[in-house]
Amino acid sequence: MLADKYREMMKAKVIVMPKAAVLDPQGNAVRDAMRHLGMPEVRSVRIGKYMEIDIDGQNRDVEPRLLHLCRDLLSNPVIEDYALQKTGDRSHKRTSNAQRPMFNVQRQKTKRKRKSSR
Repeated sequence: MLADKYREMMKAKVIVMPKAAVLDPQGNAVRDAMRHLGMPEVRSVRIGKYMEIDIDGQNRDVEPRLLHLCRDLLSNPVIEDYALQKTGDRSHKRTSNAQRPMFNVQRQKTKRKRKSSR
């Protein structure tokens, strides 16, 4: 039944932002333009990415796979942090390298596995 299919959908929201220690030239350009256009009080601007992902089903192993894809595909863990939120769920997952909270998200440690040097 078509109605059942829509009830079993989950939506994930992913926010990817440059780490605080990383320069953001695009954000600086937007800040300068905003100041030039009459907003001299703008102190800083950070430019990031926002994604909404629709997922079929409510499988429990979806969240770990999504976190893996956020780290390996949707963000560059060297220069970016990401936050993952499942819609309809108040739990948030976030990378640990962020220095300030973004949207009251819980911090999460993410580590890359090192390849053995054989």
